Amino acid sequence: MEAENKPLEGKRIVVTRAAGQESGLAGALESLGAQVLLLPVIRFAPPENWRDLDAALDAMAAFDWILFTSRNAVRFFLDRARERNISIARAARPKIGAVGPATAQTARAEGLQVDYIAKDHTGESLGRELAQVLRGASVLLPRSNRAGAELPDALRAAGARVTETISYRTAAPEALDPDVSARVRDAKVDAVVFASPSAYQNLAAFFGSAELAALSARIAFAAIGPVTAKAMRDAGARVEIEAADPSAQGVAEAIAAHYSSRAQARPTRAPA
Repeated sequence: MEAENKPLEGKRIVVTRAAGQESGLAGALESLGAQVLLLPVIRFAPPENWRDLDAALDAMAAFDWILFTSRNAVRFFLDRARERNISIARAARPKIGAVGPATAQTARAEGLQVDYIAKDHTGESLGRELAQVLRGASVLLPRSNRAGAELPDALRAAGARVTETISYRTAAPEALDPDVSARVRDAKVDAVVFASPSAYQNLAAFFGSAELAALSARIAFAAIGPVTAKAMRDAGARVEIEAADPSAQGVAEAIAAHYSSRAQARPTRAPA
């Protein structure tokens, strides 16, 4: 492949996604020439108890909509439904809304019919775009234990009756890869990619908030979208790259565009 098709050639990029969920982004970055280093800073686990989710599953016929804001929400929710022998696939009700194409694809692969995908691929957008449709509707939100309040607050403000359930927990790993974390600390990588506010917060817990924020002046920090970027900036970090498209290819292309624009901006030396 020609050099211009490898805009990330020679770049060392750290992917912080959970183990087992990094392959799409890693592959997209490697296809553009990057050397990818894996530093999982998140792990996903079942909720501490299933009481609320089981109650929602038992009352499934009472909901008009289920809104999924992540692929993990889909997986854990449906795994529990299968354990309880409750079928949701291709039912006429409730309708299904998804935060973005990746979440919708996961739901469809599980046999669900997805009725709506947010145009801007954020939970806030999903609530805003469906506000009129959901007025007076009963909405189920299967979520992480660390999900924000923006979406349920927006839905309630629009007149929806919202039931939130924790379908999975977002937690930090017990330890980080010592080699990769040392490279980050020594600024011996070019970029670090964060796919959620929790990813940044977990790494800050290992490094210290001040140290991680200071590193953002030496390493390009990339956020998968505006929600993650805002959380990082609120924590004092500089976000050089904010992907408009949160897909693996979209994030990889945003990083490539960042380095391509920097290369084009370098002044050329005048001939002697």
